[in-house]
Formats: sequence, structure tokens, C-alpha cells
Amino acid sequence: MTPPKLVFYLTCLFLVEFTQMNHLKQPRNLHQEKGLISPNVGDSLILRCFHDSDAAKYYWYKQLLGQKLQLISNTYKFDKNGTFYDEFKDNPRFTLETDVGINHLQISNVQITDTATYFCASGLSFVFEFGEGTKVIVKSQGLSIKALVQQSASETIQPGGSVTLNCTVHTGTCDGERSIYWFRKTEESQQTGLIYTHGGGNDQCERKTKTQTNTCVYTLPMNGLNLSHAGTYYCAVASCGHILFGKGTKLDFERDVDSLGLVYFLGGALIFVMILSGFLAFLICKMNGRNCSQYSESHVGQSSPHTTNAEVNITGV
Repeated sequence: MTPPKLVFYLTCLFLVEFTQMNHLKQPRNLHQEKGLISPNVGDSLILRCFHDSDAAKYYWYKQLLGQKLQLISNTYKFDKNGTFYDEFKDNPRFTLETDVGINHLQISNVQITDTATYFCASGLSFVFEFGEGTKVIVKSQGLSIKALVQQSASETIQPGGSVTLNCTVHTGTCDGERSIYWFRKTEESQQTGLIYTHGGGNDQCERKTKTQTNTCVYTLPMNGLNLSHAGTYYCAVASCGHILFGKGTKLDFERDVDSLGLVYFLGGALIFVMILSGFLAFLICKMNGRNCSQYSESHVGQSSPHTTNAEVNITGV
């Protein structure tokens, strides 16, 4: 490779890296309503996406559990209609609401097959920015399945420790595949955020009889925890058109009360020792004060003749 070509390629590489770094340093310009939506079959819903950027195109994607992203639509900045793809093309249930700063996806007559996670995105040159995703779990009112989700009320651990949260699900005779979700709600933020999701297959299930319930246990192991992980963790199970929530497990951390009390105790003990030492020193001085005075007087009396002789000698001279 000749030097001019090498310089050209290096310059291009530098410009690409510089553009990407500048983009990463910029604040997020895309805001999607995150969380969980649980509409019933036949309902209508709006997935909202707000943007404040100079992106040329905006997108909506659908992701089924364990599968790749599926493109729903894209629209140009000044395009009011947008373009839909594949199964969403010419499907009147899917429409876009686009305007300055918004790119909302509307789904009417919601079906069970609409259960998925939906992402909005923006594209500028070769840089894409994705929203945080909205989980949609469609519930079917036609099924009547008795089920129960059980969680322990609370777990207390030490900072840096580990814990395994259990979620026991008692379901009916429905054999549909289950999807498991874990959510966390903190005291600082009252919003419930999705932290983990997985499908069936790695759960431990036990079927007692054909007429009785199935019992499945799902676990969420967590290690190296600290105070930032405190909160209430909810287990949710989606199966057969239903989504079931547990009452939540509150994760508390042992406060270092003993150490704090020990600090206060040692501080108080130190102050007491200092006061006691001062008092004892005062007593010792009081007890030894007479001897010190007698010693000082005798010492002064013995040294006086020498001083007088010295003065006489000096005078004599």
C-alpha cells in the first residue's frame, strides 16, 4: 500500500471513530415508554416513542422471546405514513402516528400473537439508537385457569453476599409454554423495571395428575450484591394468554448496626478514659504537692549561701 493510500485510509478511520465517540458522548435523544403492558384480546394500545434528534429515519421492531428482531416499520423524518414490512404490511391493525418529535405505534384489535417486546429506534448515517423496549403481554379473557404464584415475603443478606429468589407457580391443566419475567421496584423509583426474562425449559416442574395442578419452581440467582440491588423483586408468569404476578420478595441488606454501635462505644470509652486520666492526674498532683513544695524550699535554702559567698567574693574583688 502506497503512503498516500495509507494516509487516506487512516484519515477515514479517524473520522469514523471520532463521529462514533461524539455520538456516544451525546445524551440520549430517543425516549420510549418502558415497562409492561397487559392488554386484553381485542383491546387497542399505543406504544409511544419520543425523539429529539436530527435522525433521518425512525423504526419499530418486534422481538419474540428468544428470537431476533423483526422489522415492523420505518419512516423518514418528514414522512407521515411510513412503510410496513412482512406480516405487518397492509395489516390495518398496525398504524403509525408520526409528527415532530413523536413516532407512536398503534395496534388495534390486539391478539395473543402480539405478545412480544417492542423497540423504537432512530438512525443517522451508520449510528442507531434504540429505546429501552416495551413488554406487551396480551391476556385472554376466554380462558379460566386457576393459578397461583408464590414468593417468599423477604430475604435479608449481607453486602457482597448472594441469594437465590424462588418463584413457585401452581398452574392448571394448560400445557402452553410459559414465559417467566422478573421485575424490580425500588423505593427511590416507584416504576417497575424488567430485569430478566426467560422461557420454559430450565424450570423444575412436577405434574401430579391430569386433573390437578402443575407445580413449577423458577429461580433467579444473584451474586455480589450491594445496597444498589435493594428493592422488591416480582416474579411474573405468562402462559395460555394469562399473566400472573407474585406478591414480590423484598430484598433487604443487613445494616452494619453492630459496627456502628461499636464505634460509638469505643468513642465513649475513649472519652471516659481521658476524663478518668485527668482526674487521677489531678489527685496525684494534690497528694504529691506538699513534698514537691518542701523539696523546692529546701533546694532554694541550700543554694542561697553559695549565692551570697559568690556575691561577697565578687564584691571583694
